[in-house]
Amino acid sequence: MSTPTRQRAPRMSPAERALSIANAARALALEEGLAAVTLRAVAARAGVAPALVAHYVPSMDVLIARTFASVVSAEVAEIEALIDESPGPREQLGVLVRTILDGSRDDVTLVWVEAWALGRRNETLAAEVRAQMDAWQGVIQDVIEAGVAEGGFETDDPAAVAWQLLGMVDGLNAQALVRWGDTSDRGSLISHAVEGMLGLPRGALDAPAA
Repeated sequence: MSTPTRQRAPRMSPAERALSIANAARALALEEGLAAVTLRAVAARAGVAPALVAHYVPSMDVLIARTFASVVSAEVAEIEALIDESPGPREQLGVLVRTILDGSRDDVTLVWVEAWALGRRNETLAAEVRAQMDAWQGVIQDVIEAGVAEGGFETDDPAAVAWQLLGMVDGLNAQALVRWGDTSDRGSLISHAVEGMLGLPRGALDAPAA
């Protein structure tokens, strides 16, 4: 019986090969979750031998951490761009909450949830999770501080409000993964809580009427 042969991977420069492997890992994470990023799975997705993946990454812990950072930092950049298009802090905060809770980002939520669990035994990943949480907190805190400065928001501790908002977002998004509770209007649930924390009238963060 003849032994099937692996199709030879196309020739690439080292930089191109490293990017191909990184892209394969990112695609796996978004489609199947961070736990799916294994040596064999990444190799199969990239069309190379597992040994070649091992040659291009320091360790799987590092590859998983880099993959997480790639997915999450892209989302942060996207949200920052959306915020920049809004005219003021109130509009910016409303857009931020509605966008990250609109139900279209469950693939990224799964990456977050698995990163918190996997980070217990992967300190490289844990450090990246902490860094990305700091980045998210910074984005939200900047918006809140701008609102306080112009007199629209009332709080003595923008950092604490930002952390509370992150915790509520993470909790509701994680619950939505298992379809617990009414997940159809996550944005309004959070918006009304944040309105209370910032001394805003109810509905102040709702989307403007079309």
